[in-house]
Amino acid sequence: MKNLAIFASGSGSNAERIAEYFLDSEDVNIKLILCNNPQAGVIQRAERLNIPLVLFDRAQFKSDYVVNTLKENGIDWVILAGFLWLIPQNLVEAFPNKIINIHPALLPKFGGKGMYGHFVHEAVVANKETESGITIHYVNEHYDEGGIIFQASYPVLPTDTHEDVAKKGQVLEHKHFPEVIDKLIHS
Repeated sequence: MKNLAIFASGSGSNAERIAEYFLDSEDVNIKLILCNNPQAGVIQRAERLNIPLVLFDRAQFKSDYVVNTLKENGIDWVILAGFLWLIPQNLVEAFPNKIINIHPALLPKFGGKGMYGHFVHEAVVANKETESGITIHYVNEHYDEGGIIFQASYPVLPTDTHEDVAKKGQVLEHKHFPEVIDKLIHS
């Protein structure tokens, strides 16, 4: 049995999609959802999905609290699904090549500190890009610089708003993120 922990800071739609995907799995278990935002929608999703939730603050994140919590729960893989904080060195070292993230653009474009959610989609529209997409990548101690695992793209039309771009991206996220996680775990 492989135990996964999902980190999220916001609504948690990707966390929910991943949990649903593995619901009947015989060898993958979503053991924990971890969140740094006490107002996040993912908290209600975790409760509804009956997945234990761990809330933490910045001091706990930078200390060994989060790493110890993951190890005590036998976590094998860490999945970042809309998690906005930079992963500290101690967490990267504790789970080498076992932390993956999804980014709402085709990295290396529109990555780095401050490039998340609507900021990414607004930048795509402002730069008059003709395509955007999603990137699933390994996590290191720098924002959006870990090795790329998977990318999928969609067309951006001249009439698209950043909301249109976000909707197109979320369709790809919900379709591909659980499948890519599944393939990685079983490779």
